[in-house]
Amino acid sequence: MRLEIKQIGNSTGLILPKELLARLRLQRGDSVLVTEGPDGFSVSRHDEAFEKGLEIARKGMKQYRKTLTELAK
Repeated sequence: MRLEIKQIGNSTGLILPKELLARLRLQRGDSVLVTEGPDGFSVSRHDEAFEKGLEIARKGMKQYRKTLTELAK
């Protein structure tokens, strides 16, 4: 699906067709998470609980970096 970035007032935005919104299970007002991976970008619903868990995991990985490095050997 090809979409065009448009001027919306003083901002720039991407207008998503309702068919795409339905497939992504999104609606007006939802927050989305855009991530970059080896196959390109991915758009998904922002999940606050997942984000919090990821933050905790990052802190743990930073704190136990040496231990995790040894376990990976």
